[in-house]
Amino acid sequence: MSTPISPLILLHPDDNVLVVRAAIRAGDALDIDGIPITAAQDVTVGHKLARRALAAGDKVLKYGAPIGSMTAAVAVGGHVHMHNMKSDYIASHTRQVVGGSEGGH
Repeated sequence: MSTPISPLILLHPDDNVLVVRAAIRAGDALDIDGIPITAAQDVTVGHKLARRALAAGDKVLKYGAPIGSMTAAVAVGGHVHMHNMKSDYIASHTRQVVGGSEGGH
């Protein structure tokens, strides 16, 4: 009997996030470093889950390198994306109009 392929991938042993490689649905059973976790929400491919509990201000490590900082705490298995982390290197873009016209002229 073969072992099912995990929907999560660890890109580097120093990473504190795992990359979602197959869509996760709320309620899915996951294994994160041998710890059974139940997915709290749907998470799409390419997003990240916390490999360990992260606090606001913690660096997010992906590919063994910092890619940003947490803006809010997240538990093991929690969804890590632009709603609770920010890039330390490039401006994050939103869909809100800050000023000027919406037509982009």
